Amino acid sequence: MRARTFKRHIREGFKNTWRNSWMTLASIGAVTTTLILVGAFLVLLLNINHIAENLEEDVEIKVLVDLTANEEETIAVGEAIERLDNIQSVTFSTKEEELERLMSGLGDEGDVFGLIDQENPLNDAYVVKLVDPTETVNVAEEIATFDHVEDVNFGEDFVQNLFDFNAYARNIGLVLIVALVFTAIFLISNTIKITIFARRKEIEIMQLVGATKWFIRWPFFVEGLLLGFLGSLVPIGFIVGGYYYLEQNIVAVNQFDFVTLIPFAPFVWQVSGIVVMIGVVIGVWGSVMSVRKFLKI
Repeated sequence: MRARTFKRHIREGFKNTWRNSWMTLASIGAVTTTLILVGAFLVLLLNINHIAENLEEDVEIKVLVDLTANEEETIAVGEAIERLDNIQSVTFSTKEEELERLMSGLGDEGDVFGLIDQENPLNDAYVVKLVDPTETVNVAEEIATFDHVEDVNFGEDFVQNLFDFNAYARNIGLVLIVALVFTAIFLISNTIKITIFARRKEIEIMQLVGATKWFIRWPFFVEGLLLGFLGSLVPIGFIVGGYYYLEQNIVAVNQFDFVTLIPFAPFVWQVSGIVVMIGVVIGVWGSVMSVRKFLKI
């Protein structure tokens, strides 16, 4: 395509957008409304996934070493754990450290445990973290079979429920996003179809005077791209402003340490880029697919 022809297509696309201002506003309104919903659910889904990952990273396995194990046997337990696949870290905690942690966790009431400091009934322990926390149950069951391991604690019911909930939340969020994108495609393409339908005579005349199909398509291609881009500007402002406000104020109402939002930057700019891309792709696709119907006379 020659540069002169390309410039003509760009110019005509902009002119058509301005010339059909009411239909342009209707199309931009459809794009804006649907992209606000898509953007909001995308931010929500990604933050739910972020919170789920934080919860999963806090999952750990506590391996209690048998009280009868000597120093060499205790070390052997730790080495056996480290040889397993999927191990991120193995931290040894003496029985004295376990008692101190227990007393600290109980606050003032923990002072009573000072009476048993000379005869500490607790076990030496290994705290194990995994690269893939979803394998916690399998790894814990394997460690439980090791020699000189008295017990393995990892909150089995809680951990399994946590992983199940995270999986459901991610799947439901993904389905909602896909459903919203398809809804956006349907609404926007139909709005653009109405715009192009009003100009079907123009398309027929261009064909009658010998214009090729691609010569006719290009201005509509540019117009769809412009509609998608303009329709994404308000959703981007909504996402940036809303997320900044939420990040600044969530600390005041947040009662849980694990509920942390993804940092403002570069997250909002990445989401904004996705929203623009969705808007542009849908706008171009809607224009190109809609004009095909009128390219036959």
